[in-house]
Amino acid sequence: MSEQTADQIWTEIEARERRTVAELFAGDDARVDKLSARIDWGEGDTAGGVLFDWSKTHLDDDLLDRFESLARVRDFTAKRAALLNGETVNVTEGRAAEHTAQRGTGADASVEEAAALRDRMRLLVVAIHDGALGEVKHLIHVGIGGSALGPALAIDALTRDLARVDVHIVSNIDGVALEQAFAACDPKTTMLAVASKTFTTIETMTNAASVMRWLEEGGVADPSGRVVALTASPEKAVEWGVDETRVLPFQESVGGRYSIWSSIGFPVAVGAGWDEFEAMLAGAQAVDRHFAETEGRDNLPLRAAFADRYYTRGRKCQTRAVFAYDERLALFPDYLQQLEMESNGKRVTADGKPVDGPTAPITWGGVGTDAQHAVFQLLHQGTHVVPVDFIASIAPGDALDPAHHRILLTNCFAQGAALMKGDKGEDPARNFPGDRPSATILCDDLDAATLGALIAFHEHRTFASAVLMGINPFDQFGVELGKRMAKEIEGGKNDFDASTMALLQAAGLSE
Repeated sequence: MSEQTADQIWTEIEARERRTVAELFAGDDARVDKLSARIDWGEGDTAGGVLFDWSKTHLDDDLLDRFESLARVRDFTAKRAALLNGETVNVTEGRAAEHTAQRGTGADASVEEAAALRDRMRLLVVAIHDGALGEVKHLIHVGIGGSALGPALAIDALTRDLARVDVHIVSNIDGVALEQAFAACDPKTTMLAVASKTFTTIETMTNAASVMRWLEEGGVADPSGRVVALTASPEKAVEWGVDETRVLPFQESVGGRYSIWSSIGFPVAVGAGWDEFEAMLAGAQAVDRHFAETEGRDNLPLRAAFADRYYTRGRKCQTRAVFAYDERLALFPDYLQQLEMESNGKRVTADGKPVDGPTAPITWGGVGTDAQHAVFQLLHQGTHVVPVDFIASIAPGDALDPAHHRILLTNCFAQGAALMKGDKGEDPARNFPGDRPSATILCDDLDAATLGALIAFHEHRTFASAVLMGINPFDQFGVELGKRMAKEIEGGKNDFDASTMALLQAAGLSE
């Protein structure tokens, strides 16, 4: 009998009788064991791990069987191998996507090159920490998109207690953001990191030029001597005036939103320390091993992708919410927004045909317990069904009364239970429908290795979702249109629509 097509599988999925999550628990005593599993790494003082619990979703044995069939039809195993072996997976741009090679998983030559580039970065980081470049108390890192979101997340998560160097990530072209960094730094003890894959990104280069002027006006005799370039275009960095000894290249095959593992992670290594940066890579590599070696539903990023596709296409959920019950992960939803929506926000397949269903949901979220008093009303009683991911750490990130962390965790777990169970109130306004799906990601501790594991898990989850949809997650042509039109405005073009022309005139940008 020939294998079903993807459309046939989806027809069967959508025609299934729907049971509530509570009914699925009642019908399967082993449900938690089936849909909860850990990824662990290290031993002794370096041991750690994360529990991934998808039991409060609508996944069941039958649905998992169907999604495993879909993965076979979409040739997931071969596409995963192509990704991890450094083959061409970004078909529209004709290149590989070798972010895993930065942490030791990939084609031998690429892994070797990444290790050499990482060692070059390590030498510079050690020199800064040892004072070889003079007193360095501050680093202003300018970048945008993947060149800023990953470093900002890691700096916020890992340097709250103690930073080796005070790092300020600036991405917005709005001068208010840069002035805020200036107010916190002394130009005489500040270095500048310019992060741009092409070294032409207008927001980044404009901000970099402003930092250079600030350094000069602050009495720095040689501002160029304070600059480190993080780029896949080292020759352009040298042309811009960066000393070649302070250019930290990364490979062209590393995409921006996957680049924190490369020299784009320089501010993380400077701010948190080299050992922390290496630990982040090690945590990510543990997830890489699991993703590479585990098949079918037991592959946790793939299992998460099964649920994501089920809710987006099978149940027409337009959004997915992520709530970190840990202040150190406050920027994690922002990071995931770019990773997931820039990767999978597409309308054509990898071979250029229209997609046959919805692609990426809108990713949004916040921090618990704050979000409970802001948006959870809609999650519990609104008309939208929103799959939720909860992320928490067993170990607290503070040294206060343990009641703080106990209340934090009980709220996290209670919200998942309440979304599933619902409640029958005395009147309609107090009724909670329940059967709202959620998943919980529970970390042993939130350290550098765990952060690396969380990021890598979501990278692979995003890739697995793309494979199930048949799209290319590694290009982002939709980002370019608005940027191109902005350049046209700067160049004096004045034949835009009437509304845009009126806005330009109102802002004094056009006659």
